[in-house]
Amino acid sequence: MDIMRAGSRPSETGPKEYFTGRVRIDPVVSAAEPARVRAAAVTFEPGARTAWHTHPLGQTLFVLSGAGRAQTEGEAVRALRPGDTVWIPPGEKHWHGAAPDCAMTHLAIQEVENGSPVSWLEQVSDDDYLGTPQD
Repeated sequence: MDIMRAGSRPSETGPKEYFTGRVRIDPVVSAAEPARVRAAAVTFEPGARTAWHTHPLGQTLFVLSGAGRAQTEGEAVRALRPGDTVWIPPGEKHWHGAAPDCAMTHLAIQEVENGSPVSWLEQVSDDDYLGTPQD
């Protein structure tokens, strides 16, 4: 058993190649093989968001605080609230982030396949991000 004490692992800044705006990533778990699970608490400042991306084995998001948005390619922008759980199936092109006027923190859980839990794509346009969210 390993216990990783709070504050023992540094926060990271979301790289500009994969995020728009200010994003902080706090590691939760990166299990050693044969396990594949990866999880992080991700905090998006107002207006911050991921680039479009996919996950080879899917992703679960659990919204911890604030107000957010998410979108699957070809569908409407969806509102996210604390306590919401979002399942993104394997290979589904999507993005997620904070609302324009409110920060959001979520727990992101995904698994690694062939050495990576994610395939990053292009940045999300302001037009896509600013679409009126549906519940």
